[in-house]
Amino acid sequence: MKFSEIYKKSDKAIISFEIFPPKTTNGIEKLKTVLSELSTLSPDFITVTYGAMGTTRDKTIDIAKYIKNQLKIETACHLTCVGANRKEIDLFLTKIMTHEIENIVALRGDPPAGEKDFIPPEDGYTYANELVHHIRGFEKRNTKFNVNFGIAIAGYPEKHLEAPNFEIDLVNLKKKVDSGADIIITQLFFDNNHYYEYVRKVRNIGIKIPIIPGLMPILSSKQIMKITNMCGTNFPQNLKNKLENSADNDAYAEELGIKQCIKQAKDLLENGAPGIHFYVLNKSSHIKRILNSLN
Repeated sequence: MKFSEIYKKSDKAIISFEIFPPKTTNGIEKLKTVLSELSTLSPDFITVTYGAMGTTRDKTIDIAKYIKNQLKIETACHLTCVGANRKEIDLFLTKIMTHEIENIVALRGDPPAGEKDFIPPEDGYTYANELVHHIRGFEKRNTKFNVNFGIAIAGYPEKHLEAPNFEIDLVNLKKKVDSGADIIITQLFFDNNHYYEYVRKVRNIGIKIPIIPGLMPILSSKQIMKITNMCGTNFPQNLKNKLENSADNDAYAEELGIKQCIKQAKDLLENGAPGIHFYVLNKSSHIKRILNSLN
């Protein structure tokens, strides 16, 4: 079932998760245990990222196959412009098409560690809208297989870190939508007002596709500070103060994170968000508590 079909389920909020492929065989087995636990929460779909420079691309497909075929849950493979030329992108699309994976999260991707600017690979792409356009072109070139992917793109309620201003960031979003995207999944945020204002701005420029808020529950102080610094997410001062008081007490940070996420998710769903996409960080116990509180 493709993204556009999933979000036609207007009778309920759509709950989805994002996981990442571990680097080791032992890590993969542990992830399968986590996925089994997450499956008991009946998510509508689970997206699978891949590592820097596309290093875990094959593992991404293997895990997505496991989710779809063994757990019987819809899934989506991430695909970025990083480290892949057009032929390699076509090969990746062919593989997921062969395994009947119907959804893709299409992203530009981050520059390699230590590099400030994104440099596209030879015969590759610089922007996510080009990648979306390529995917739609792949479908047209493979009409005998009747392939038609659901495509998710990223949205940034607090502006993409590299965009000079919000207006240009919205122009870039419109390019991705006009290239053929079906849904927008947002970057993590901790103040729901950012999401509500973002939805208003996006609708004002004529974009009508679903905008799904992405939430990342805090699991440790150091971890969340590193992630928010990398993606330019504003961290509310009152929440920051509480985390600073926790020092290295991850149990305290996790408890604080669960409460914060429940509060955000309840408010978002009560105010019309089409669902929640949880960045679960390959863990399940905190997500179980959050969803149980959301009923």
